[in-house]
Amino acid sequence: METELLIELLPWERARELASPIRFAVFVHEQRVPAEIEMDTMDQECLHVLAFHGPAAVGTGRLLPDGHIGRMAVLKAFRNRGVGAAMLKRLIEAARARGDREVALSAQVHAVRFYRAHGFVEEGAEYEEAGIPHQAMRLSL
Repeated sequence: METELLIELLPWERARELASPIRFAVFVHEQRVPAEIEMDTMDQECLHVLAFHGPAAVGTGRLLPDGHIGRMAVLKAFRNRGVGAAMLKRLIEAARARGDREVALSAQVHAVRFYRAHGFVEEGAEYEEAGIPHQAMRLSL
């Protein structure tokens, strides 16, 4: 990536304006997740990560109070360029720093290999969430 990637951790009040459009672009528009289930009340409780390429926010994700990582989304033009890996690493570091013993996530099946490469292990059978096949995964810290 020619411009340096900047990764920031923010509370929802500061992340909302930049994270919401990324999540809607990826989940609602690309993946057809119903808009009414994309945003939830947990956003207020989460620590959010934003990836910036220059001044533009290009990726987001969140860490829930219970150690779950979710809503990982990278704009299409910035995929396969290390953005997701950098965000995931920062969320794992944040979980470790606050004393979490593990992190868990619900990976879309097409992303299982990505999470496995970062040490996550599959748990249980595949299931459907928002019409998309998912796999529970966990990483001990």
